[in-house]
Amino acid sequence: MTTMWGKMYDLRAPYNVRGGEITCLRVVRGFTRESWQKDTITDCPPRACSTCPRCPRPTLFRKCYDRGEFPMLLDQNSSGKLICWKVPPENLDYHHYLPLFFEGLREIEHPYAFFSRQGIHDLLVHGCDKVLPVVPHLIAPIREALNTRCPQILRVTLHALQQLVVSAPKVGEALVPYYRQMLPVLNIFRNKNLNLGDEIEYGQYKRENIGDLIQETLELLERYGGEDAFINIKYMIPTYESVVLN
Repeated sequence: MTTMWGKMYDLRAPYNVRGGEITCLRVVRGFTRESWQKDTITDCPPRACSTCPRCPRPTLFRKCYDRGEFPMLLDQNSSGKLICWKVPPENLDYHHYLPLFFEGLREIEHPYAFFSRQGIHDLLVHGCDKVLPVVPHLIAPIREALNTRCPQILRVTLHALQQLVVSAPKVGEALVPYYRQMLPVLNIFRNKNLNLGDEIEYGQYKRENIGDLIQETLELLERYGGEDAFINIKYMIPTYESVVLN
């Protein structure tokens, strides 16, 4: 607070000086009628926060796991943690279980995160021809996982998407119509790499660098997506360059 001409003013607020008199400027929203009034100043526009993490919604995978609906157990041995299936994965109903496991990609707590990721791996390895008919039901869980913008969830989702593309024939071609739902978030994080100068980026060795994972995923989508894959990727990510045509 300061005193000038017998009046008290706060120096932290914007002021206007007219003929030796100080008047306080009122902060208003931009592009409104109030912004044309005297002694007003427009407020700064809000930040887009396109890369800020967003809280994931509760998943159906957690509810099903808590109710014991999955035919699997946790097996701990000298080699580490593994899933012990009560029923062979190839005998399961993929239309029911595979979308549930993909919805579990948004989980970051143990044991839900471990069971969802390992379950996706086992089902895609043993799925063969059962994976292709379920692809349309996997788009919504993948899109919701990517829209969280959480780095940890983005990494596991990209790994799962890469394994999905190569899991069975024609799966990559079946994903082409859904590029508009999956690729916008990848376009935001495509150049999100750390500039460490002469230091070592250990995330590249562990395959945890989001920018590199997105580039690998786009290349797999182009290679396995058929002749229309590059055009659709280029439409959503204009800076992407083909690895097949070049």
